[in-house]
This record gives sequence, structure tokens and C-alpha cells, in this order.
Amino acid sequence: MKAKLLIIEDDECYATALQRRMIKHGFNCIWAKHASDALLLARQHLPSFVLLDMKLEHESGMQLIRPLRNVLPQSRIVLLTGFASIATAVDAIKLGADDYLSKPADTNTLLRALGKVEQSKSEEDDVSSLSARQAEWEHIQQALKFNKGNISATARQLNMHRRTLQRKLNKKPGN
Repeated sequence: MKAKLLIIEDDECYATALQRRMIKHGFNCIWAKHASDALLLARQHLPSFVLLDMKLEHESGMQLIRPLRNVLPQSRIVLLTGFASIATAVDAIKLGADDYLSKPADTNTLLRALGKVEQSKSEEDDVSSLSARQAEWEHIQQALKFNKGNISATARQLNMHRRTLQRKLNKKPGN
């Protein structure tokens, strides 16, 4: 039986990339875009693992940690953020998160945070995992596809300056 993973992420492109990566590692993924949907899905599916975005569209993922912990006392909850700070990391752990990671996180980092693997030499050499730069590149490509190649719309969706996005696109990460 596959382990259930609830992904709570308002960015559809990033959620899709996460799902694709986690399915390859044996997870049955469930996706929620909003806090209300997340709690409902948590009660229905009782996932063993949760990847929670700190900044949802109009809500804070931090406010979901306690309710999720109440519904899923044995589940592993990992908070993901593009705005990492020591203060929010401490707050997240105090609220009940098991780990706190900056986006984009590579596959092995996610798996370690979820408690699915120990770091070993063979995992460091695993070609199926993505580095942070490769994960970011994949996320950008998904957003570009979603926006039909429109650089300005993609930059707005990624909350990034258009020139910054263009620089990143010119620096394709090595495989």
C-alpha cells in the first residue's frame, strides 16, 4: 500500500511538479489548493505525510499546522516556504511542524524531511533526484507552459521580476 501524501500548495504548477516527483518515490498524492480543502481532505484520507506551503493565496499555512496536527497526530508535517527565516522556522516547529524547508527543495531533501530515507552515498548519487536548481528550472518550465510561453505572466505568477526570470531561463541547470 502506498503512503498517502497531502500536498497543500496554491501554486498549481509547483504542486504538479511535487506530485510527479513524489509519485516516483511511491507516494499516493492528494492535492489541496486552499486551507478549507486541506482540512477536509486530511479528515477524509488521513495521510501519513503532509507538505504544507507557508504562504497560501489569501491564507497562512502556519495557521493550518495546529488543526492538521489535531486531525493527524501521527503524520509527518513539513512546512515549505519561499520566504525562509529563523523566526518562522521556530514558530512552525512550536506549532507542531516536524520540519521546515526552503523552496525549491530537491527530492532527497524532501524525502529526508518526510522521514522516508536516510542520507547515504547512494542517495547523493541518485540521478532520479533533482537538485534545487533543477527543481526550480522544472517549476519555471511548468509555469511557462501554463502561461503559454508568456514571460511577463509567468514572472507575475512566480512573484519574480521579468528580468530575473529571463536570467534564470538563460541559465539552464546541468543534468
